Parts: sequence; C-alpha cells; structure tokens
Amino acid sequence: MARVKLNLPDEFTYSTQLDVRVTEINYGNHVGNDRMVSLLHEARLRYLREKGFGEFNIGGIGIMVSDLVVTFSAESFVGDVLTFQVGVTDFNKYGCDFIYRVVNEALDKKVAEAKTGVVFFDYDERKIARIPKVFYERCAPHLLDDSE
Repeated sequence: MARVKLNLPDEFTYSTQLDVRVTEINYGNHVGNDRMVSLLHEARLRYLREKGFGEFNIGGIGIMVSDLVVTFSAESFVGDVLTFQVGVTDFNKYGCDFIYRVVNEALDKKVAEAKTGVVFFDYDERKIARIPKVFYERCAPHLLDDSE
C-alpha cells in the first residue's frame, strides 16, 4: 500500500513547543499515534488563542474536525521537546485545512507532518456555517477581497 504524502509549504505562520510527557507514551515506548493527534489539537488551540479565538468562538462560530491525516517520520520519547509549526490553507466557503510540521529541533529531525480539515459549525443551530470574515482577517488576510 502506498504511503500518504502531504504537500506542505516551506513556511508556516505559527510555531509552538510542547514537551513529550509520559502520558503520551504507548507500549512501544514512544509517542502513540492517538497521542500525536492530541498534541496536534493542543498546537491548533494555541494557534487559535494567539489569533484571539477559541474553538467554539471564531466570530461567534465554532469549528469541527472533518478529516485528519498524520504521517510519521521518526519516533519521539519522554522528555523530547517538539516544535509544532502550524498554518492554514486550502480554503473553501465552509472550511479550511490546518497544516502541521512537527520537528525535534534538538536532533534536527522531522517527526511528523499532518493536516486537519475543519468546517466552521454553528453549534447553536447544529449546522455548518460560512467562514467568518474575522478568521480571514486574522489568519489569511491575503484571501480577502480588496473591494471590502
């Protein structure tokens, strides 16, 4: 079976570091794939907070993960400090992709690449919503129409 290949940009707009804790370690004595998803979630939350948002309040609308891809290049262990580079791309009127590169800088080693596709969601109405303009303003201003 062919491996999934993500085409990520060379540059990301945000970076944060997370320590690998014992709770992220599985029976293989390295970060488990399920725990990597949790670490990606934390990195996405930190990105949103830096932009003044929360997952349930981006201009009054929340987000919901619609798909997820993670590819691993190396193991991570207790005590490692991982750098999560985060960006947003591939917009449509209802969502976009959060993209990630995970690096162990101390070892100069890429650990993983990932993307989480999200849709914007009105949790009060229980339906998909359009991306709020404020998200474009803070996260992708280059995509705003100049006539606005």
